[in-house]
Amino acid sequence: MAGPGPGAGNIGKRGGSRYSDVVMADDLSANLAALRIDRNKKTERAQKPRSYGWVIGVAFAVASAVGAAKAWPMLQAAVFKTEVQTTVIAEVSPAQASVELTASGYVDADRSSNIAPKVPGRVAAVHVRQGQKVKAGDVLVELDPSDDRASIMAARGQVAAALAQAKGAEARVATAEAQLAEVQLQADREGKLAQAGVSASSVVDDLKARVTSLGQLVNAAKAEQRAAEANVGALSAQVKVLETGLRNLTLVAPIDGTVVNQPPQIGEYLGPQPAGVSVDMGGIRIADFSTLLIETDIPEIRLSQVKVGGPAEIVLDAYPTKRLRGTVKEITPEVDRAKATVMVKVAFVDMADTVLPDMSARVSFLSEALDEAAMKEPPKTVVPGAAVTERGGAKVVFVLEGDRVRMVPVKLGPAFGSGFELQSGPRPGTQVISAPALELKDGQKVKSSEGE
Repeated sequence: MAGPGPGAGNIGKRGGSRYSDVVMADDLSANLAALRIDRNKKTERAQKPRSYGWVIGVAFAVASAVGAAKAWPMLQAAVFKTEVQTTVIAEVSPAQASVELTASGYVDADRSSNIAPKVPGRVAAVHVRQGQKVKAGDVLVELDPSDDRASIMAARGQVAAALAQAKGAEARVATAEAQLAEVQLQADREGKLAQAGVSASSVVDDLKARVTSLGQLVNAAKAEQRAAEANVGALSAQVKVLETGLRNLTLVAPIDGTVVNQPPQIGEYLGPQPAGVSVDMGGIRIADFSTLLIETDIPEIRLSQVKVGGPAEIVLDAYPTKRLRGTVKEITPEVDRAKATVMVKVAFVDMADTVLPDMSARVSFLSEALDEAAMKEPPKTVVPGAAVTERGGAKVVFVLEGDRVRMVPVKLGPAFGSGFELQSGPRPGTQVISAPALELKDGQKVKSSEGE
């Protein structure tokens, strides 16, 4: 086998060297490509944000915690009722310094009368109206008298019949007595004749027997007459009872006074007022307004501070700015064991035309009487200092209205004790929040600590 020629060997060597050069060139290109900076990938890498998720989460958690802490009072106020304590705006009079005891009571008339019929009946006429002043003896109401008048007429007829019977019995008595007298005369004459021997004794005996019989007849007639007269008396008494009942159908005023309640209307049915029952049964109540006074219950343990004739100050709830002088009239000698109180009656020294029965009043028992100048001095309205706070640079109080509060601006005057004189703001007796919290808002729901 012939071996390759010289040209073939050279070709082989030359070809192998060329292949190596190509491989080395490719490797070098690949390495250079690996070291080349790809500007497109750099831009994409620059646009991709770094991972700060954990930082954002922590920041969100902190913000949520701070917001929740700030929002919790608002949420609590919106959902839950804030518990508060209340106080009252008071009205202080010049008598406040000498007040030893204060009690509440009601106005009542010391002299009054509830008028009701003794017998039931239907109203036929009404002669008064509510609020009218009447005198003792004035006719108030008349009940229907038709039935009673018919009964009286029937009873009077029975009396007339009984009188006729009595007259007949009286006539029979007279007749029997006349017959008895005549027979007695005959018997006496025949007795004399019998003694003289002119007449028979049997005739005398017959006449005496007839005298006895007629005497019994006279007695019977007299008994009948007495019975008839007694019947007349009984029927006459019955007529008087019916006439009294007729007069009872007319209600008259027993005292001078004023008609307090609404009188019954024509056609209404009235009946007697049961004893011990205080419910109005439809009658008329008259009160003497000149005897109006305050009836108040005083605790037994404070009774030593009240003395008969002692001075007092009266303030009616209907007129809270008007003060009236009073004096202790009576301490009733009865103790209410259930309440451990004693009723005290306070009379008016200054009687006002506006005072009406059953009005509620507040009585202050004083250690000394007020002079005329002190009575003319107007009372002061005082707000407790603990109830005053600031909102937006202005003085305000929170007024309790149901289960919500209302913020009311106030204008304060000089200090008065632990509070201030109130120049403008809520009225005396208004409940306000004591020591209101900074979170308390207008219209917020609250719960009084004394209420529930």
